[in-house]
Amino acid sequence: MAIRFDGKVAIVTGAGGGLGRCHALELAARGAKVVVNDLGGALDGTGGSSAAAEAVVAEIKAKGGTAIANGASVADDAGVAHLVKQTMDAFGRIDVLIGNAGILRDKSFAKMELKDFEAVLAVHLWGTVKPCKAVWQIMRDRQYGRIVVTTSSTGLYGNFGQTNYGAAKLGIAGFMNTLKLEGARDNIKVNAVCPVAATRMTANLMPPAMLEMLKPEFVTPAVVFLASEEAPTGVILTAGAGVFAAAEIEETDGVHLGRNAAAEDVAANWAKIADLSTAKPYGQGMEQTQKFLARLQDPPVVG
Repeated sequence: MAIRFDGKVAIVTGAGGGLGRCHALELAARGAKVVVNDLGGALDGTGGSSAAAEAVVAEIKAKGGTAIANGASVADDAGVAHLVKQTMDAFGRIDVLIGNAGILRDKSFAKMELKDFEAVLAVHLWGTVKPCKAVWQIMRDRQYGRIVVTTSSTGLYGNFGQTNYGAAKLGIAGFMNTLKLEGARDNIKVNAVCPVAATRMTANLMPPAMLEMLKPEFVTPAVVFLASEEAPTGVILTAGAGVFAAAEIEETDGVHLGRNAAAEDVAANWAKIADLSTAKPYGQGMEQTQKFLARLQDPPVVG
């Protein structure tokens, strides 16, 4: 069955280029009314212009779709409030939010200034949280919502020179893990996409052949699926170059060493503690606590 968004309204942040532009174009092609949000700033978040967002709106309209442009910063409270008000004034509803806006200020941690850490956290983490908060009650009232946030392999696994970016991106995954629980009763599904894509953020890091393989439009099918009525909830879907995979945080079964265990006991049993063949994911934090209580039923391991 074809995935359609007829009658639905979608906000896509950071949609003036790259991934966000592709997401906005595809949602519009599938019937959504799209709000194209983009500050239009430089890669490091400085400056601003509405030209990028307006150009994407023009593309959508040229193909028969419906869209409006918004130039607010997702890190700015007043800007986010205006984004949501503009959307509601124009269309009267919000069904889908794609949180995609981001900047880069890469440096090794030794050379990074705290202002560069704060700026990246502001756009990626706060720039995800603030739009979600602004649309949350609207979605609750309608008993329907689809939110797709954007994490990164840097957040999940690390990447040299990106402590700020990694902290923000894993923070987004943690935010999603709880928001999925709080949205469940109101039919609000919250998921994360982890793109493997060539954008202006990666243009100087990859050879041309790789850039061609990793076009941002190859990520968009994952976002469209996660934004659909039949989406799962609470998943991290990685996507790039036509390859799709699921990522998750796992924990081993663990070993009961007893409450008198010393650091030496942990060291002696490290292989068992870290045995990933027993690892599994948890749907919420309480499941970890239940696992620990279950392990207490095992006799303590000695030596």
